[in-house]
Amino acid sequence: MAGKKQALGRGLNALFGEIETAVPAKKDIGAGAARDGGKNAGAKPKTKKPETGMPAAAENAVLYIDIDEIKPNSMQPRQSFDSAAIEELAASIETYGVIQPVILKQAKNGYELVAGERRWRAARKAGLRAVPAIVREVTSEENALIAIIENMQRENLNTVEEAMAFRTIIGKYGMTQEALAKAVGKSRPHIANTLRTLHMPPEIVDMLRTGALTLGHANALGAVKETDAQVKLAEKIAKDGLSVREAERLAAAQAEKKAARAKPISSKTNEIRIVEQELTSTMGAKVVINGNGEKGSVELRYYDRQGLEEIIELLRSAGARRK
Repeated sequence: MAGKKQALGRGLNALFGEIETAVPAKKDIGAGAARDGGKNAGAKPKTKKPETGMPAAAENAVLYIDIDEIKPNSMQPRQSFDSAAIEELAASIETYGVIQPVILKQAKNGYELVAGERRWRAARKAGLRAVPAIVREVTSEENALIAIIENMQRENLNTVEEAMAFRTIIGKYGMTQEALAKAVGKSRPHIANTLRTLHMPPEIVDMLRTGALTLGHANALGAVKETDAQVKLAEKIAKDGLSVREAERLAAAQAEKKAARAKPISSKTNEIRIVEQELTSTMGAKVVINGNGEKGSVELRYYDRQGLEEIIELLRSAGARRK
């Protein structure tokens, strides 16, 4: 399994290869007609279900599968599909056919998509009766990972969709954040920061879902602790179209003002708070700098056992690199 996860981290092509084919664009041509030059254009498409343990060559064969025998990926992280983009793809398919086959796995009844749901949806809209497909044997864990990677590479997931997919894989398959990061080709801090957004106020989660805020903006908002203040700052960021760096400065300034009100004299400058925010984002753990610039301490905070284990692993890795 470890080897397959590394292949996933290198992308879909590392797992499936560069295989391209075209299906006839005419709506009345089925799978059989695609193979015999149109002699059986009126026939119902015939599907072929490969046997378990098929040779590698057969696993790479492009089959024409009845479109009604295919169901969506049960682990699909995308919660909504852009209807305009599907319409545009359907128009292209009507003219040129499906250029790249979808990837399927056998299901109890028919097949389940592993990769290519946008192509499958567009092909249905274009009226195709069969689509080119490659049938592979994949585990449920691989299926979930491939679904995330395909969406990341070909059409970005929003932050909330990505976070929910990460949470599902970690919870269902017991993967650590480090292992998941390697599998999907992301950094561990990216995984940690993305997951953290699910615990933000609902108003901010909605802005992340619609794209009004980015993950970088969410990381900046972490410096503000009060929910109402955090939401107000998020609304300002979205309304004014502020950059992540501008959001970090505003959040740090707001946190400094609150600290000044709580403590008449504070030695922590705005610059130190910005550094704290940058380190928190980079390390995927809350970083607090205490001191006056001459001496002090740097704290790494955690909120559950997994967070503690990840900090320990991070420090051990840093120590190993220094040797």
